[in-house]
Amino acid sequence: MLTVDDLSKTYADGTRALSSIDLSVQQGEIVALIGGSGCGKTTLLRLIAGLDQASQGAVQVDGETIRAPHPSVGVVFQEPRLLPWLDVAGNVGFGLADLPRSERRARVTHALERVGLAEHGGRWPRELSGGQQQRVAIARAFVARPRVLLLDEPFSALDAFTRKGLHEQLLDLWAESKPTILIVTHDVGEAVTLADRVVVMRPRPGRLDETVPIGLARPREPVAATYEDAVRRVLAALDHSLRPASANRPAAPETRASWW
Repeated sequence: MLTVDDLSKTYADGTRALSSIDLSVQQGEIVALIGGSGCGKTTLLRLIAGLDQASQGAVQVDGETIRAPHPSVGVVFQEPRLLPWLDVAGNVGFGLADLPRSERRARVTHALERVGLAEHGGRWPRELSGGQQQRVAIARAFVARPRVLLLDEPFSALDAFTRKGLHEQLLDLWAESKPTILIVTHDVGEAVTLADRVVVMRPRPGRLDETVPIGLARPREPVAATYEDAVRRVLAALDHSLRPASANRPAAPETRASWW
């Protein structure tokens, strides 16, 4: 459904941000991208979103090449990026101008209900908490019904309790239409909670290093032994990705992932 073929990015100053990325994500699959600083996670998301141009390779959604921002690809950024001159309902419905007013209103109302903000449509973004603002951003992304949704660390600035609630609401929205989701995160627990598989990247230049399938039924309980095992597998893969390529000797179990 989403195909990244031999994607590379080199900046004008010669910095190689990404090298030969090959990635396929199926319809309705949730994939988490995780890796050390400088491995190009956000650069990869920007290329998939059409916000930047690759030096080599291509991105396709259902066989259509993405060269610029496209209505079938939605993005949720780390900051909510709400328009301060529009109320909450106006922000959620901002990208629906081509729809009849009745359908636009129905979609916005439903999306706000799903993220627990049904009574906040007439409020201004400045009147909301950080978690509420991010809910508005998520509702705005889903209301356009994208085929692919990209999330760039959307919960990193939130406290653990708020983050857990947003995880649940994100999965509830995803279950309605099953878009393909690619999420960048530094939080291993978040990756295991949300994703069907976790793709670990290696830095300098950014490239794919290892894929960790999760294979757990939802909802996932952090106290379950299977959940803890998945977290350990992702941590071990992260540890491996941060070692020099020449260091082929596996780490001892007691030292693995000690950087975390």
